[in-house]
Amino acid sequence: MPLIRPFAGLRPTTEYHDQVVAPPYDVLNTAEAKVRAQDKPWSFLHISKPEIDLADDISPYDASVYQKGASNLSSMIEKGVLKQDQDASYYVYKLIMGEHQQLGIMAVASVAEYDVNRIKKHEFTRPKKEDDRVRQIEVLNAQTGPVFLVYKANQLIDNALADIAKNKPDMDVTADDGVQHSLWKVSDESWLNSITSEFDQMESIYIADGHHRSAAASRVAKNKTQENAAEEQPHDYFLSVIFPHNQMQILDYNRVITDLNGLSNEAFLEKVSSNFTVKTSSQPYKPDANAKFGLYLNKQWYSLEYNGPSIDDPVKQLDVSLLANYLIEPILNINDPRTDSRIDFVGGIRGLGGLEKRVDSGEMAVAFSLFPTSMDQLMAVADVNQVMPPKSTWFEPKLADGLVSHLI
Repeated sequence: MPLIRPFAGLRPTTEYHDQVVAPPYDVLNTAEAKVRAQDKPWSFLHISKPEIDLADDISPYDASVYQKGASNLSSMIEKGVLKQDQDASYYVYKLIMGEHQQLGIMAVASVAEYDVNRIKKHEFTRPKKEDDRVRQIEVLNAQTGPVFLVYKANQLIDNALADIAKNKPDMDVTADDGVQHSLWKVSDESWLNSITSEFDQMESIYIADGHHRSAAASRVAKNKTQENAAEEQPHDYFLSVIFPHNQMQILDYNRVITDLNGLSNEAFLEKVSSNFTVKTSSQPYKPDANAKFGLYLNKQWYSLEYNGPSIDDPVKQLDVSLLANYLIEPILNINDPRTDSRIDFVGGIRGLGGLEKRVDSGEMAVAFSLFPTSMDQLMAVADVNQVMPPKSTWFEPKLADGLVSHLI
């Protein structure tokens, strides 16, 4: 099997582009999705978060929710809102967010190569979320949320995509958040073969976001594959968007905590100073390098700089690990950030003001700002088959749902 291959995507027809494209299913809660989809009967949120069309007290994991999503998908196909392309294609995909641009390719990626870790992971998955995606794919018979993959920048591929992007896009939509999404369908056989071959020569590619979707796709493929099946099936691949690593924009992923574990402000700062150099800051402190942190407490910002022992391990030397292992766990007694309700995470898109707001309101006692994890750090962790701590990366801009889906 090739690492990636072209596919006949299911896409909005021209007159419905603006009406269909929606935020990813996992960046909105149900209430937010209802607001976004209000008076938008063709919003893809009716497929990706179909609980918005059911009673307010319905569980998003109820069987009726998945069935409603399938019904909405069928309706949008029957009414000509969505239509499947006739020929296998790659889709060149460009995102513009302010001054930032990134150019990649929509393809389907091999489940078999995912299973042998050629498509590398860096996070654990949660069974409940993985089960949810399995049920969604199986009931819809479609993959509607692309897995966000990254390849090490390749001049041939990068140039080929840039050449395509000089033409008028087949789809050009600016979403509610101001991010521009442009798409070019490419079905020229020689171009497809060239791209497929170039990816096949890569040692590996990396999951940036979408570990639950890729894990679910693997499970669905195992459930669907007939013993001794001779030919590839659509479910042997999963929907992906793949970007070069040097175009990624990772923002900080910050932490807020409800209390100081019984310590006074002074006692807390004294304990922090055992492994960090602590200085007061006259303004909100945004770290400008690894091993530096901001701390907001009692309306005062501080800068922290890690001064503990040197670390070589690619996971333990991450800033999220330094903060957890030398401050949050030993001082604040938060041992499992996945399950402890005393800690919450704030994406850097909300700025330092978002941290101040959570603390000043009294909801939280202390906030920490971090320097963003880099793609090189992420790939270094994946290359040694380790996993990163939860909430290590926040990618912006987000992919859109509804641009292209993969029927299986």
